[in-house]
Amino acid sequence: MSDSSPTMNLTHHFLIAMPGLEEASSFFSRSVVYLCEHSERGALGLVINKPMGIDLDSLLEKVDLNLGRKDLSGAPVFHGGPLQTERGFVLHDAMRPHEPIEGEDTSPYASTMQIAAGGLEMTTSKDVLEALSHGAGPRRVLVTLGYASWGEGQLESELAENSWLTVEADPQVIFDAPAPERYDQALALLGLKSWMLSSTAGHA
Repeated sequence: MSDSSPTMNLTHHFLIAMPGLEEASSFFSRSVVYLCEHSERGALGLVINKPMGIDLDSLLEKVDLNLGRKDLSGAPVFHGGPLQTERGFVLHDAMRPHEPIEGEDTSPYASTMQIAAGGLEMTTSKDVLEALSHGAGPRRVLVTLGYASWGEGQLESELAENSWLTVEADPQVIFDAPAPERYDQALALLGLKSWMLSSTAGHA
């Protein structure tokens, strides 16, 4: 890539695993990754379609909290990625109590990443879980243990190898679609079905 080329920015996009990725990484097989951040320094994302087999009620109990939101009772916790798998990451609607001033951090939670253009935030601090235990907190949440990341130029290389398809993220897929359907629904944003992918491989 020449210096004059625009920097790729896939923040608030889905990465949809291509079939060939299964050979390199069984973890990412048929995965959909929501990219919270992407810059020339690398990328950070959360896998949104791999339930761990525990629910949000159980996770809160592990940190001595009780879930105070009936609408989230039984919600699955997801394998967010292969890194820091003991650490919780909460993807949620932005919580803005007032009209933000440019450059101001308006989230009520500590350790929150505001996702540009997405209307979403990602929080790693326990206070968002405490808000859920009190019956408050963001309207929509997706909780993962672990995250995925790519170093400088790594994601771009994987994209060049046709390991991933990309499409602008749809929050309805993240929060409303049943987990087993998220891969197919993400593909549908591109007008594709999973049986088409083998013929798509090898084309940019």
